[in-house]
Amino acid sequence: MTRRSTVTTERDPDTDTGSPAIEARGLVRRFGDTVAVNGVDLEVAPGEIYGILGPNGAGKTTTIRMLATLLRPDAGEGRVFGHDIVQNADAVRGRVSLTGQFASVDEDLSGRDNLVLIARLLGYARGDARRRADVLLGDFGLADAASRQVKGYSGGMRRRLDIAASMVVTPDLLFLDEPTTGLDPRSRNQVWDIVRALADAGTTVLLTTQYLDEADQLADRIAVIDRGRVIAEGTPGQLKSSVGAGALHLRLRDPGQREDAERLLAGVLGVPMQTGSDPAALSARVSDPDLAARAFAELAGAGIPVSDFAYGQPSLDEVFLALTGHPAEETTDTDDEEQVA
Repeated sequence: MTRRSTVTTERDPDTDTGSPAIEARGLVRRFGDTVAVNGVDLEVAPGEIYGILGPNGAGKTTTIRMLATLLRPDAGEGRVFGHDIVQNADAVRGRVSLTGQFASVDEDLSGRDNLVLIARLLGYARGDARRRADVLLGDFGLADAASRQVKGYSGGMRRRLDIAASMVVTPDLLFLDEPTTGLDPRSRNQVWDIVRALADAGTTVLLTTQYLDEADQLADRIAVIDRGRVIAEGTPGQLKSSVGAGALHLRLRDPGQREDAERLLAGVLGVPMQTGSDPAALSARVSDPDLAARAFAELAGAGIPVSDFAYGQPSLDEVFLALTGHPAEETTDTDDEEQVA
């Protein structure tokens, strides 16, 4: 994955790289009778972008909050750069930063004033705080809006400011909890560029997401988590290969014929067809390319024209469905602490 750094860092030079950035073994967290995290194992290398992928309620946020020392595990153990997350919590906090799902900046202050305030709280002298704020505002594309109140920022601008606030002192490990939820495509791409730049500058990034394309775009490796458990782990390519079948995607010229096409294709291919929000689209896991070709011939013979099609490696959406039996956007029975509270 090619990355180009655009973020100016201020990192403590006395940082070891001999230990994994994250080691977790058997992490468990309960909220009453609900087991939100049920034996999670993770190992993340320094400098890696590691994605935790799963639907709402899968246990992603709870896992991050335990690793960031905001929640105490009920069982298991975790280490961040060799420091135990329970016994050496202060040492862990000195190496990490967390950007949660919701912006933590003050809407009544300007973008610059937010960053200056945080820098001052972190021990910067007044002039140094202002200089660091201006550097970050430039790096994150917010220089023109530096003097405006944050309440007038777009969602994407707030998110970029929130990440900038996490980088006043550059952490060795940055936790990003669903960093692009609710953002428009342009703002999502801007945040993705920032994440890549941070990793290129040496920061380890652990991000949670329910967007499969986000994990595919950003992560060096991905842990798929469902109902509080890691059910698969690997690079995006490895996870796609693990399904063990090709993927057939097609769009019908006439969406009104989808029901007939679905019935015909299921009979020819011998597998259920998958439908999505696009009323003209159908897809299926197909291991035999010759069978896919026969399916197209059958559609043509039935007078059901196809506008476009593709046959190849399955998408991460299809991988998740194959691993869990349900779509990634489906809410599960296991809740994060935000939903339990």
